[in-house]
Parts: sequence; C-alpha cells; structure tokens
Amino acid sequence: MAERTISLDQTVLALVEQKKYATLRDILVTMIPADIAALFEEMDDEHTLPLLFRLLPKDMAAETFVEMEPDFQELLIRGFSDSELKEVVDELYVDDAVDLVEEMPANVVRRILKQADPETRKLINNILQYPDDCAGSLMTTEFVDLLPTMTVADAVKRIKRTGTDKETINICYVIDDGRHLLGTVSIRTLILAEDDEPVSDIMAENVVSVGTLTDQEDATALFSKYDLTVLPVVDNENRLVGIITVDDALDVLETETTEDIEIMGGMTPTDKPYLKTSVWETFKARFPWLLLLMISATFTGQIIASFENALAAAAVLTAYIPMLMDTGGNSGSQASVTVIRGISLNDIEFKDYFKVLWKEIRVAVICGAALAAANFVKLMLVDRMLFHNPDVTVTVAAVICITLVCTVLCAKVVGCSLPMLAEKLGFDPAVMSSPFITTIVDALSLLIYFRFAVAILKL
Repeated sequence: MAERTISLDQTVLALVEQKKYATLRDILVTMIPADIAALFEEMDDEHTLPLLFRLLPKDMAAETFVEMEPDFQELLIRGFSDSELKEVVDELYVDDAVDLVEEMPANVVRRILKQADPETRKLINNILQYPDDCAGSLMTTEFVDLLPTMTVADAVKRIKRTGTDKETINICYVIDDGRHLLGTVSIRTLILAEDDEPVSDIMAENVVSVGTLTDQEDATALFSKYDLTVLPVVDNENRLVGIITVDDALDVLETETTEDIEIMGGMTPTDKPYLKTSVWETFKARFPWLLLLMISATFTGQIIASFENALAAAAVLTAYIPMLMDTGGNSGSQASVTVIRGISLNDIEFKDYFKVLWKEIRVAVICGAALAAANFVKLMLVDRMLFHNPDVTVTVAAVICITLVCTVLCAKVVGCSLPMLAEKLGFDPAVMSSPFITTIVDALSLLIYFRFAVAILKL
C-alpha cells in the first residue's frame, strides 16, 4: 500500500510538472474522496494543492475537502478566491460546515461565514450555540421530513424534490404541523408500499431519539445498541431539530477512545495527530501528570524509610520489593481497565458496585493464592536451593507469599472501586487508570509487606 501511494504521488507530480491537467482530472475522478484527500496531504505543497483541488468536480471537491485535516483545509481556503470558497461552502452539509468553522482561525471563519448563504449561516450559528460535546453540536439539520397525512406517492415526490440537498434520505421523519416527532419511515418501506397508502399507516412509531443537550458520547452509544445509521435529535418538547449520522458518530467514538487512551496513559488529551503536535505541546500534555505522579510516589519512599531498621535486619526482603509492587500494580490495572471498559459500554453502573466488588474479591483470592503457591515453589527451589541463598527461609517465603495474596486483593479492590467512584462524582473514569492505581497500590503493598515482616519475623 505504501509503494502504491508513493507511486501515485510521483505520477501526479510528474503530470503537474508536464501540465497534463486533463489526464490528472481523469485519474482523480476515478478515486474515492478519502483517498484523494490522503494523496493531497501526502504532497503537502501549498502551490500544487489548490491547483489539484480545482481539477475536481464541484461535488467531489466538497467531499474531498471534508476528508482533509484542518491544516490542509486552511491552506486551501487561503488559496481560494471568494467564488471558489462559496462553491465549496455551498456544497457542504451543515454539520461539516460547523466542524470547519470550529477548527479554523477567527479570520478564516469570518471569510467562510461571509461566503455562506444567509440560511446556511443562520443554521451554522444556531448549532454553534450548543455546548461542545453535546448532541446538538453534532447534528445536521438537513433531513427529509414528511407529514402523516401524505400518501406514499406524495412522500416519494417530496423526497425527489428535496432529497438532493439532504445528508441522507434512507430514513425520513414524520412530523406534525408543530414539528413534533411522530415516527420514521425508511425509503425501502416507501418503495414497497402502495402509492395511495397514507404515511401514518406505514411509519414506525417507536423512535429512538436524543435531546439536544445529551452528551455526544451517550448519543453515539445508541448507534451500536440499536444498530442505527441515523439518530434524530429533539428539543425539550419533542420537536425534531436535527439528526446525527453514523459517520459523525464514528468520528466521536474515535475521538473519545483516543482521549481515554491518552488519559489512561497519564497525558492531557490533544486533538492533534502525533506528528503535527510540537515538542512543547507534547511536553505540556505530559509534564503535569509526570510531576503529580512523581510527587505522589514520594509516599512510597517515605514508607521504605520508616521501615529502614526492619530492612537492615533482614536485607533479603529488599530483593522482593519490585516483584510485589509490580504484581500489585498489574493486578490493579487489570481490574481498572476492565471496569472502565464496562462503564464506557454501559455494561456497568454505580448501582452494580457491590456486584463488581464481590466478583473482583473472588478473582483476587484465586489469583493471589495461585501466584503465592507458584512463588513459594520458586523461592524454595530457585532462590534457596539453586542460587544457594540461605537467607530465603520458609518464614521469609511465607511473608512474601502472604503479602502477595493481600497485595493482589487490595489492588483488585482499588482498581475496580476508583473508576466507579470517579464516574459517580462526574469525572472521566479513565482518570483513575494505571498510573494512579499503580501509585496507590505501590504504597499499600509496601505497608502490607513490612507489617507482615515485622510481625512474623519479629524484626
């Protein structure tokens, strides 16, 4: 695939240099807009890019423009004449135009809105009034609406007359004179129905919808739950104001997943691709988390220092501190990742806390006992007999193994509890992920270890 892209890139550049624009256009019109956008971005030439873009037919140019990254969109807009910019804006669906306005600098936004027709400008401004990350900011207002009193023949005529400018006609929405959502009807149902049949008789009345202020992550989750391709958005009085299409839902899911991964890795989320994020921006995203975790890790050092005499009396205990801390951290991470995933899929709610806790306790006991048994055999056969370490006695092995069981138990409890508590308090559960879990469990494992060592070894 990489070789193919490079070859096509070189071919396009060669044709540009030779000014064979007709051949270039013949190549581009056979491609998918997403692939054209990728090709244009690979070239990254501020002089060549506008030239190639002008070769595309109007509708394909708009689709390609939507697929491009904001940096390249801005580069193109700066190279457009006012008439060219108007052509692109006129071809964009409202939700894509809103996304464009949100990504561009203020001076570019003013130019975009100036070229948009009054109706489009009004729709863009209305959607921009909704808070970020809600269904209202994600929706488009370009959909087909029908009246329940229409016949199938009337509905098909309306779709043919208005459907060209709509984002989708696969699902049409039945509304009353007050724009209240009554039901939906698919294009398949309309085609297969009799021409004189009323729309009210064939529409589906049980409609899954969301409010304008519904969190966009909750809204997009409905696409998977109900196998939807489009989702209606209604206001507080159940009046239809827009729709969310599956392509926009996929974009949200990708963004939210990326954000969760970055938070779970101990970084501030960013909406820029890695290679386009500067070193300074990357530093600012990572340093605060590293500083916070470093400061919190000092508690671990304080615990070790407080048991300095015990370590001096049984130096062999020091060798097993990393193993206990790592096992505890890994156990807590397993529980937290599982619970965070369950919360994101709506499989787990706070009311399920005691079910989750009881399950993790049982898993922890089994895992801890199995690990302790394996570790006891390893301590006796490898450390004591093979490596001839006389300090590894049965009593020392017992301290380590008992600590291991207790550490795994504590880690599982902490790992499942913190994400659910964060969700209950209104925070992103991903915040309570591996870095924080590991830091907390490290301190707990050391406290447990030294307490058992002092009690059993009489230090």
